[in-house]
Amino acid sequence: MSRIDTSRPFIPVAIAVLTVSDTRSLAEDRSGDTLEKRLLAAGHALADRQIVTDDVAAIQAQLRDWIAREDVDVVITTGGTGFTGRDVTPDAAEPLFEKRMDGFSIAFHQLSYEKIGTSTIQSRATAGVAGSTFIFCLPGSPGACKDGWDGILEKQLDYRHMPCNFVEIMPRLDEHLKRGGGDGGSGSGESSGS
Repeated sequence: MSRIDTSRPFIPVAIAVLTVSDTRSLAEDRSGDTLEKRLLAAGHALADRQIVTDDVAAIQAQLRDWIAREDVDVVITTGGTGFTGRDVTPDAAEPLFEKRMDGFSIAFHQLSYEKIGTSTIQSRATAGVAGSTFIFCLPGSPGACKDGWDGILEKQLDYRHMPCNFVEIMPRLDEHLKRGGGDGGSGSGESSGS
């Protein structure tokens, strides 16, 4: 069973938030606000926050920028995970992944099912690792962002969470690049997570 080990220190991580929307501005971005408030309340740092349109090139450009930055540990996107023609966030993010995180999608859908039932299948929430950066793609509603953070990310981004968490493996995410097994540049978009 999961637990918090109070003998371990809390280690803040730097998180960038990306809202994918053709219609929202920062002033109207309730989903981004939800994520920012929660990550700050948990003790983490907001590394950056941006809004881009529902466009594969625009999303990938922002993700590549953050993947290349040493001061960004985690990226959380909100929006564009559905099935309409403009929903392209997973299509933009997944080609950048070196490793997919299928368990994130499963856990997110389990949480979502408890709240909205079978409607959860209308989300393509996804996650993966690119370079040494974790990327989590959530739906565009404040409720989905709340569920994703409160139910999964808050715990997995807490070094004290046991039996395991993402923070403890962050220093080893780019071992393949240090050994010469990679292409030498994280986030190049040339690798596939399949």
